[in-house]
Amino acid sequence: MKYVHITSLGCPKNLVDTEFAAGGLLSNGVGFAADPEDADVMFINTCAFIPPARDEAEEHIRDAVEWKKRRRGRKIIVGGCLTQWDARGDFRRGYPNIDLWLPVDESRNLHRYVKSLFASKQACSSIPVAKPKWLQEDDTPRLQLTSAHFAYLKIADGCDNHCAYCSIPSIRGALRNRPLDSIVAEARNLVDNGVSELIVSAQDTTAYSDPGSSADLAALLKALDAVDGDFGIRLLYAHPAGVDDELAVCFASLNHLLPYLDMPIQHISDSVLKRMNRGITAEETAAKIALLRKANPEIAIRTTVLVGFPGETDEDFRELLDFVLETRFARLGAFTYFREETAPAAGFADDVSAEIAETRRCRIMEAQAGISLELNESLMGKSVDVVVDEIVGERAIARTYMDAPDIDNIVMVEDGGGLDPGDRVSVEVVSAEEYQLGAKLSTR
Repeated sequence: MKYVHITSLGCPKNLVDTEFAAGGLLSNGVGFAADPEDADVMFINTCAFIPPARDEAEEHIRDAVEWKKRRRGRKIIVGGCLTQWDARGDFRRGYPNIDLWLPVDESRNLHRYVKSLFASKQACSSIPVAKPKWLQEDDTPRLQLTSAHFAYLKIADGCDNHCAYCSIPSIRGALRNRPLDSIVAEARNLVDNGVSELIVSAQDTTAYSDPGSSADLAALLKALDAVDGDFGIRLLYAHPAGVDDELAVCFASLNHLLPYLDMPIQHISDSVLKRMNRGITAEETAAKIALLRKANPEIAIRTTVLVGFPGETDEDFRELLDFVLETRFARLGAFTYFREETAPAAGFADDVSAEIAETRRCRIMEAQAGISLELNESLMGKSVDVVVDEIVGERAIARTYMDAPDIDNIVMVEDGGGLDPGDRVSVEVVSAEEYQLGAKLSTR
């Protein structure tokens, strides 16, 4: 038996692809090695969304090349978005030590390629890069690589939004929605196997439409809510233009849907939004936020913003900063614009310098740090419910409903050493920092 060590880079959507690759290995007689030194093959599932993601992938590839040199017969397979992004092969030519480059759709067949690498002295190292078309089924073998109590539920792949800054449509292909029944069946299987938090994801979850019935995201959430079990549903990556009355009602009426929404606004200046091709105005964005907060005043809205987009003026940035200060998002991340050759904005003039863009990003994050600290300080002395993700010595690392795993804030429970990952408990908040709460088990 051959053993594969897997590294998954990038977003949760990419992690799901990695889980299907791992599931294919174990269900087809290929072993899974947690320690790379025990492995015969190193598989790196890459992200290529922006230059820093490609830099990270390249760093892992270089490490893998060194790993390969340490023992004769080792193999390296690089898959995912980087291979898809590098369709012409320019990047790949710099790494002749890589045995195989797999496009996005072929990662699920990792087991076949592992076996072929050892069955033939001459490996096929150039799998044709075609537009992705594959979608998993509810019975596709999957090895859950997250903690046992939460799992990502990918409802679609690809994207048709064509935001001017984004290379995702050229990498992941056109929007492809999974059948509603298949998604619900997968969710039921995950819940039956101990998952207590289903994290719904796609490039844009609001674009979901059941190919068999045209049921929308709200209908899907209602169908998931009807699954038996003690679990929560967390919704990621909602384009604000797709947020409507029906979705807002879901946050007020569904028992399993957590009052949390990841809704990237990217900007608020109308001129910037128009050049970004976001399909929404500042007034409409504010109205969507008001709609959600009216439906459920407890909702935690997480957003991301993009600064330094070509043509962004000081006035545009000031408008964004003011909006962040006024709106007081529960969670927020800010990023600088990177020029992508395959994205429409690659040809835009009036570039903002990297220095100015980074200064603007820092100002946004400084503002959000103050907001986050105030929100956390408002919880001092209160009892809050948390889910435990990890135990480190006598402390438990936990999250509130306002926090997605590996993305948002954490709660350090000082006397939580006796808990287990997945436990849901009440804690009393005893300290507050910008992005972290300190707590002890509640006695109330």
